[in-house]
Amino acid sequence: MTIGQVTELWRYPVKSLGGGPVEHVDIGARGVHGDRLWAVRDVARDVTASARRIPALLTATARYVDPVPADAGPGNAPEVELTFPDGTVLTSGEAAVHAKLSELAGREVRLTALPPVDDTSLHRLSRAERADMSMASVRADLGVTEEEKLPDFSIMRLSDLVTQARYSTPPGSFVDAAPVHVLSATSIATVSAELGALLDVRRFRPNVLVALKDPDDDLPESHWLGARLTLGTTVLDVTTPTIRCVVPSRAQPGLEVDRRITRAVAQRAGRCLGVYCWVDTAGAVRVGDPVAVGSVPLPRRLLADAGRRAKRFTFGLAATAAERFSR
Repeated sequence: MTIGQVTELWRYPVKSLGGGPVEHVDIGARGVHGDRLWAVRDVARDVTASARRIPALLTATARYVDPVPADAGPGNAPEVELTFPDGTVLTSGEAAVHAKLSELAGREVRLTALPPVDDTSLHRLSRAERADMSMASVRADLGVTEEEKLPDFSIMRLSDLVTQARYSTPPGSFVDAAPVHVLSATSIATVSAELGALLDVRRFRPNVLVALKDPDDDLPESHWLGARLTLGTTVLDVTTPTIRCVVPSRAQPGLEVDRRITRAVAQRAGRCLGVYCWVDTAGAVRVGDPVAVGSVPLPRRLLADAGRRAKRFTFGLAATAAERFSR
């Protein structure tokens, strides 16, 4: 059933840096072609950096110098151009880019390309990161105080939780969790109304922004879980809601820090906004393409509900124990 159309497409050449809108994308198993083929490496912590921990990264933007070739991917990242807040422009081929990024981050970092799929060295969690996997750090990343409940992590696939326990990003990719992130303009408007101010889509860093013809809910994509979403010739499996961390509240070019956003998303949307999708059928998507969503099969929905209840019980026990030992 056609429910709307694609209004914006976004690609982010460098993880945690600003990206840019594009009119057309090809989507394959690893997501949007050319998305996050570069990242910033935190040298001291020996981990792929995130804007959750280094918010200044969001104040720089990246774009590809030339059109992204068809064979771009792990082990073959095309040259990118970075624009810094002071107007400095450097490419990935210039040695000075590392020092400039380090100046921006306030610590030593390096621009790194996505390695070949069989090389997991840049994905594995470092010893420092493993030692810092406390409930306190999770709460800080998500903007959750000790008095507030953590998000319901049972909504995530077990396989993804296992991956995140071992890797900072899934091997073969620099995305945080899923290949494609889809968000509706309706959901942005819902959180905007909570704040009384229109929020910029850049706050939420989607790959695909959709406008719905007749949304039946203030957070419509939250009802798509388990369904298949068709965008152009691409078919996506809608798998999990996007649990929001503190990144939407961070400063970006033309956008100031606004910590109210984290609280608004928590109060109005249960800390989830948008959906993460895996790719069922690779294809192409253009701005203006129709968006269609298939109904969620009842057996799949019942199975997912049962699995979620089991995970929720397990996570509840684990969270309680972690809270006790981290105090």
